Amino acid sequence: MITARSRHARLYAAAIALVAGLSSTLAVGQAVNHDQCRPDGMKKTAGVNTPYCLVYDANGREQMGAGHPRRIIGYFTSWRTGANNAPRYLASDIPWTKITHINYAFAHVDENNRVSIGNESDPQNPATGLQWPGVAGATMDPEYAYKGHFNLLNKFKKTHPNVKTLVSVGGWAETGGYFDATGARIPSGGFFTMTVTPSNQVNQAAINTFADSAVAFVRRFGFNGVDIDYEYATSMNNAGNPLDWSIANPRRAALMQGYVALMKTLREKLDAASAQDNKYYLLTVAAPASGYLLRGMETYQVTQYLDYVNIMSYDLHGAWNEFVGPNAALYDDGRDAELVRWNVYSTPQYGNIGYLNTDWAYHYFRGAMPAGRINIGVPYYTRGWRNVSGGTNGLWGTALQSSGCPTGLTTCGQGAVGIDNLWHDLENGQEMPAGSNPLWHAKNLQQNILPSYIASYGLDPTNDPDDRLTGTYTRHYDTTLVSPWLWNAQKNVFLSTEDDESTTTKANYIVNKGIGGVMFWELAGDYAWHPVRRGGQGEYFIGTTLTDIYFQRFQTASPYGNRRVPQPITVAGTLDATITVSEFDIGDSNYPISPKLKIVNNSTTTIPAGAQFEFDAATTAPANWTNWSGATLAVHQTGHSGSNVGGLQGDFHRARLSSSWSALPPGGSMEVEWVYYLPMVAPSNWTVTFGGSTYALRDETASLPPTDVIFRNGFQSP
Repeated sequence: MITARSRHARLYAAAIALVAGLSSTLAVGQAVNHDQCRPDGMKKTAGVNTPYCLVYDANGREQMGAGHPRRIIGYFTSWRTGANNAPRYLASDIPWTKITHINYAFAHVDENNRVSIGNESDPQNPATGLQWPGVAGATMDPEYAYKGHFNLLNKFKKTHPNVKTLVSVGGWAETGGYFDATGARIPSGGFFTMTVTPSNQVNQAAINTFADSAVAFVRRFGFNGVDIDYEYATSMNNAGNPLDWSIANPRRAALMQGYVALMKTLREKLDAASAQDNKYYLLTVAAPASGYLLRGMETYQVTQYLDYVNIMSYDLHGAWNEFVGPNAALYDDGRDAELVRWNVYSTPQYGNIGYLNTDWAYHYFRGAMPAGRINIGVPYYTRGWRNVSGGTNGLWGTALQSSGCPTGLTTCGQGAVGIDNLWHDLENGQEMPAGSNPLWHAKNLQQNILPSYIASYGLDPTNDPDDRLTGTYTRHYDTTLVSPWLWNAQKNVFLSTEDDESTTTKANYIVNKGIGGVMFWELAGDYAWHPVRRGGQGEYFIGTTLTDIYFQRFQTASPYGNRRVPQPITVAGTLDATITVSEFDIGDSNYPISPKLKIVNNSTTTIPAGAQFEFDAATTAPANWTNWSGATLAVHQTGHSGSNVGGLQGDFHRARLSSSWSALPPGGSMEVEWVYYLPMVAPSNWTVTFGGSTYALRDETASLPPTDVIFRNGFQSP
């Protein structure tokens, strides 16, 4: 039934005053309608009085303490303990006054589908057992029964109560397995088997077990929430860690369905715990940035369950293939060698849009979320290649290797090694060529400094030529990409870096777009100049240079964007109808992307033939949509056209769908095959127009703040 209840104007004014008049900080125990603080677009758990106002203000913005209007989120890794004389990074090294959130990396999914960090009673367990006697700031707090990183994190939270900690579960190496106490990787299946059965059904019983264990874990160890780093719930074959392919590939068709069930269950159980504990628990994810991966993740339906999304807008190029390019470019430049190879720029359907950059990834998620519920990711590490040929000072060159590649790859890039690969990972005890270095090491290479710490990483310049400091590392910078790199012409080595210039530009981008903030991997990769260290020469080492830039820039920033649609919707009333987008093809069969878009009329009113449905969708896909079902579906307000060099112009396309031959009676439905060529999140901001009036969809308006919907006939009560 179409509803448009007329009320006296003073009721509408009173509703607006109620929202505007709520204090931005609400005292614990105060009689509060917590739903007023719920962020725009985040789904409410039915039957639970979730205490949103303990974390969010009356405008749905996260409260992070004075001087922190935007998020600064750092990953803190468990393994930088100082073992084998390698540089350590402990909770005492974190710049607590400059950040807002800490993600502890990592916990994993154990063989019983529970959150685990291994044997918690093991004195060598870095999370709960290790101690660092004699290290300044690392004295254990006797209040806690456990030791290790968890003890120190909670110790420092006492004096920095506005900093929130989250346990991050998964990661590249532990999405489909985990490391045991000996360092061996156990291929248990992890997220893949926990969420999806061998017959490609959602494994709800295992998901419930996991979610219950997550609640117990954050309660036991004092965390403020859970961060899920699932790499990746995509239908694209051979995506993610090659060690997981044998488990993940047979389940590709159902991985996204299982991911949605996982996040829905976590949201509901964390909300229930929040209400019981009077302590709000966050739920976040590390999300892929690559258009290729997102193509297999349907419409990324989990955004409705998240407090915010952290975009992994790095690892956009690396030695898994031969295309030499930036680790984390802000923008496309129209010359990306990988996209050139796959004819992205020359295929008309792609609209000349390059999708391996931060701005594209931000706009993908912006299609479903307010800017303030999105954080862009930046790397505090390098990626690089050796034996690069072509390109401009290596940029957009190639470095192909056809043998000796990591497990699962028949070809790969020639990753940089030795002194150009300080933070190397191991596979079967062998160095993984990747050009992976903390940024402080890259700064030393740039300054031709042979640093004092190289022996701690197993480098031996005397006996291994790859470990020697040879040639000159010259810094280059591309203002279109917003990306610096080091080029060693003698060795043909390319290292993609971040520095103060790229960081300043990205900080301004975040502020100007109203984005929630920044996330970086990892805290220990930031740098500072150390004039004298261990009695040796001056050198760059662990510091806070780049974090300081974000902190200083954000201090004077305006509050982040808290509304998905900046302007209120003006309608005559609401219509009870549901919209679904489903039946996605999987893997390489999903181009073009052509799901079924279905409208079901749940009201008691017939929607006549010729009614016009309108909706918004992200500008990450060019405005060349069509359908294969006979209805009229087209973009009628274009948010962006042409290439995206320098960034996408707008956030949304506005589309119109109509059917001139078929009315929708009560209970009736209409289905069209929606065809588009680059990924988008679920369409939203729906309206339907007929009989001279425009109506919003009831489900959507029910989740919006009262100020976001204006009913022409007066105030629409919830």
